[in-house]
Amino acid sequence: MVNRAYLREYKEDDVKVAKNSYSCPNISNKSFKNLGVIDFNMCQSLHQEESKQLERWEREFRLDKLKFTRRKLDACTFSAAAMLYAPELSDARISWIKHAVLTYVVDDFFDVGSSQQEQENLTHLLDKWDIDEETEFCSEAVKVIFLALRDTINETADVALKWQGRCWMDVLKTMGREAGWGRDKVVTAMDEYVENGFDSFALGPIVLPTLYLVGPKLSEEIVASPEYHCLYKLMATCGRLLNDIQTYKREAMEGKLNAVPLHIIHRGGLITEEESIKELREIIGENRKKLLRMILETKDSVVPRACKDLFWDMSQVLHLFYSKADGFSSPTEMETAINEVLYLPIDCNGMKIE
Repeated sequence: MVNRAYLREYKEDDVKVAKNSYSCPNISNKSFKNLGVIDFNMCQSLHQEESKQLERWEREFRLDKLKFTRRKLDACTFSAAAMLYAPELSDARISWIKHAVLTYVVDDFFDVGSSQQEQENLTHLLDKWDIDEETEFCSEAVKVIFLALRDTINETADVALKWQGRCWMDVLKTMGREAGWGRDKVVTAMDEYVENGFDSFALGPIVLPTLYLVGPKLSEEIVASPEYHCLYKLMATCGRLLNDIQTYKREAMEGKLNAVPLHIIHRGGLITEEESIKELREIIGENRKKLLRMILETKDSVVPRACKDLFWDMSQVLHLFYSKADGFSSPTEMETAINEVLYLPIDCNGMKIE
């Protein structure tokens, strides 16, 4: 999106002014702009090919047959392509997109597509891992989701395998806990809700495996470091609260716990919804400042900068999708941005930039 906007605003007749006015004698600004357009269109074509590959993956694992889940392949592809657009990051994008699609499937499974027995069955199977496929599934939906999860986790390099498995177990356990709170009408403490929520929001399975595919090697010491955990927690907490602000009305009708009404309850009912949202946005702002400060910090930092940038990239995606509405659940909110990044090439000849 930024690249497209820059090409739109790029002035072919501009002259750089320092001590003396300067323009390259052999290459015009128009040539630079043409190269930028060609590069943008080439990257877009690659993203379209990856999207076709991912559509085949969805069909292969019959994820498209699950009637209860939202189809979000375009939104997930956009979220990766807008941030990890370089051609050499194809493996990172595909990992990001597959896990993002699966988080939607699992989220909808726990929200509307399953019984308590099915939720416990899926969690048990993922924890057990090696199973008898003929006897251990309590429903077809559990079978489809488990096999898709297992195959996608196995695709990632061995070094990331146990971290991926841990991410998904954390997601299933925290989603199950939230489902139980909803069934039992539990009003939990705000700190407990947020602590549970930054895992249940399911950014871990998207971002953490992708970190292994952006270039720098990650040692066990780096992944186990407080810095690594703090980067993830700050990013995920922002995401959880941004989502809650945009979905609290719908979730209230569904009987789900949400930070907006929960914050009102723990303030003794003395603040309005608008005041609750304002205070939650202040918390998001503080967490985002801390995240950016950690990303820019070099002293005593053990996490490579390219990996730290990925936490910020996801934070940017979340703010884009949840700035005005729930952009993931309301595709029309993001339709223009998705089309510009994935489907609308720039006209090289007429230099038409939509």
